[in-house]
Amino acid sequence: MLYKRNPQLNKHGELIHLLSTEGLSKDILTQILDTASNFVSVNDREVKKVPLLRGKSVFNLFFENSTRTRTTFEIAAKRLSADVFNLDIARSSASKGETLLDTIDNLSAMAADVFVVRHSESGAPYLIAQHVAPHVHVVNAGDGRHAHPTQGLLDMYTIRHYKKDFSNLRVAIVGDVLHSRVARSDIHALTTLGAAEVRVVGPRTLVPADLASMGVRVFHNLEEGIKDCDVIIMLRLQNERMSGALLPSSQEYFKSFGLTEKRLELAKPDAIVMHPGPINRGVEIDSAVVDGPQAVILSQVTFGIAVRMAVMSIVAGNEA
Repeated sequence: MLYKRNPQLNKHGELIHLLSTEGLSKDILTQILDTASNFVSVNDREVKKVPLLRGKSVFNLFFENSTRTRTTFEIAAKRLSADVFNLDIARSSASKGETLLDTIDNLSAMAADVFVVRHSESGAPYLIAQHVAPHVHVVNAGDGRHAHPTQGLLDMYTIRHYKKDFSNLRVAIVGDVLHSRVARSDIHALTTLGAAEVRVVGPRTLVPADLASMGVRVFHNLEEGIKDCDVIIMLRLQNERMSGALLPSSQEYFKSFGLTEKRLELAKPDAIVMHPGPINRGVEIDSAVVDGPQAVILSQVTFGIAVRMAVMSIVAGNEA
């Protein structure tokens, strides 16, 4: 049965947890994007709230530092009228040796309905999803190098907003793919939604060897990789995840793989430039591109609230 193969789905094939974009059907991805479209206009209301999660408790459990993701999840939950609790991990019992699942059990006893989890260990949200009671839902806000599904989904929403249709798009994902959970989530979503071509561009030391098996084309030259592309997704150099010297220096990296206005001319004239943030100006992308007309990076942040509203409203509305 479908739900036995994918822990994100119930026996009816409905989404009850969001753990990864991998394994989700085109219909489910499209449902999330369509639902998000209905929430974008909430930003323009005088009262920026809808009552869909009134009476529900959403716990933000960020075992890894984050500003943008945690803030947008908090805003999204509050706009759905949920009660939101941000756990201070540095001062929580987890910092005193309490296990992850014991922490979850204690918070569940406080009538939690949704856990939004960011963790440095790949698979932590899966472990929690398999452990919680049937009425509790888990949303992965980033786990190790594995997945960042809501970032992937807001990237898809942004692409669809500007390009309307995926079927003719050539998309390049550029940079530190080896350490990027966003890249994996984007690749799974893009291929499922029918993008014509997905490219990965980066130095050999930062591109996993098995990417070709995911249906992408691999380039180790930026100019070749972004030529005639419709969408360019730049990735941050994740120095905190690197063990050993994978690059000579950030300056050398920018010389070879930094996106400049001149290099951007190789892409299609109406190409859009995206970045999941935080941005390292002058390392992976030039300030002139960040602040230029083809960058849609701030739109990604705005759309991220609507997409996270959509995800939480959908999973919390389905029974296990």
